[in-house]
Amino acid sequence: MLGGRTDTPYVDRGEEYDVYLRGDENSFNNVGDLSQIYMRSGKGELVTLDTVTHIEEIASAQRLSHTNKQKSITLKANVSEGYTLGEGLKFLDAKAIELLPKDISIGYTGESKDFKENQSSIFIVFGLALLVAYLVLAAQFESFINPLVVMFTVPMGVFGGFLGLLITSQGINIYSQIGMIMLIGMVTKNGILIVEFANQLRDRGFELDKAIIDASSRRLRPILMTAFTTLVGAVPLIFSTGAGSESRIAVGTVVFFGMAFATFVTLLVIPAMYRLISAATHSPGYVEAKLEAAIKAQELAAQEAAAKQQELAPKA
Repeated sequence: MLGGRTDTPYVDRGEEYDVYLRGDENSFNNVGDLSQIYMRSGKGELVTLDTVTHIEEIASAQRLSHTNKQKSITLKANVSEGYTLGEGLKFLDAKAIELLPKDISIGYTGESKDFKENQSSIFIVFGLALLVAYLVLAAQFESFINPLVVMFTVPMGVFGGFLGLLITSQGINIYSQIGMIMLIGMVTKNGILIVEFANQLRDRGFELDKAIIDASSRRLRPILMTAFTTLVGAVPLIFSTGAGSESRIAVGTVVFFGMAFATFVTLLVIPAMYRLISAATHSPGYVEAKLEAAIKAQELAAQEAAAKQQELAPKA
C-alpha cells in the first residue's frame, strides 16, 4: 500500500499502461499513522503495522553533494543587523579552525567569495589607481612636485568615505571599495583647479602668497558647484530601495561623505601644501614662455646684426 503495486494493465488506443495501486500519502504522514495500516498474520489474523515494526528517526542529508570530487556541504546564512559580512566570515573561520579536522577544507561562493578575493586585491587595485592618477597629472603639469599636492586630496576623500560608513553603520564590502576607487578621480579635481590656476598666476608675475590666495578664492565657486552636483547625484543612491539597493547605498554613501569632507578640507590643506612644497615649481606655460622669449631675443639680435651690416656695407 505504501510503495504501490501493479494489479492490472490499462489499454488505450493500442497502448498498454500498468496501473499502480497505492495508499493516499496524506493518510501516512507520521509514525502514528502506522496503526491505521492492517496486515494479515500467519494465523490469518489482522494486526496493525505498528505492532510488528520499530521506527527510529534520524537526521540525514537529502542529497550528497560533491565539489572537486570530494564530498561537500553548503552553509547559507544571513548576517544579523549590526554586523558586517567581514565580521561574519571572520567568525566562521575561527569556528572552523576550532571545530573542524585539519583535513577539511573551506571554500566560499557568491558574495562571500567576492569579498575574500577582493580583500587580497583591493590594496593592489587602489595602489595602481593612485599611480595612474599621479602619472597622468605629472604628464599634464610636466612636473613631479605639483601632482603630489593634488594627491593630498585622496586621503581626505577616503577618510570621509570611511566616516560615512561609520555614521550609517555600514561595513566595508566590494561596493564601498568601488566607491573608494571612484573618489580618487572625483576629489583630485579640486586640487587640480587650485594648483593649475596658482601656477598660471605666478607665470603672470604674481608673488607666491598672492597667487595662492587669489587661486583659492577665485576657484572657490567652480569647486563648490562641481562638488554640489556630485553630492546631489549621490543622494538618490543613498535613499534607493528595492532589489540590489544595498550596493547602491554603499556606493552613494562613500561618494557623498567622501566628496563632502574632501571639498571642505581641500580649501584649507591644498593651499598650505602648495605653499610648502611647490614654491620652486612652475606650470608648463612658464617653460613655453621662456622659450618664446629666448626665440624672440635671438630673432631681435639677428635683425640688429643684419641692420648693422647694411649700414656698414656702403662705407666699405
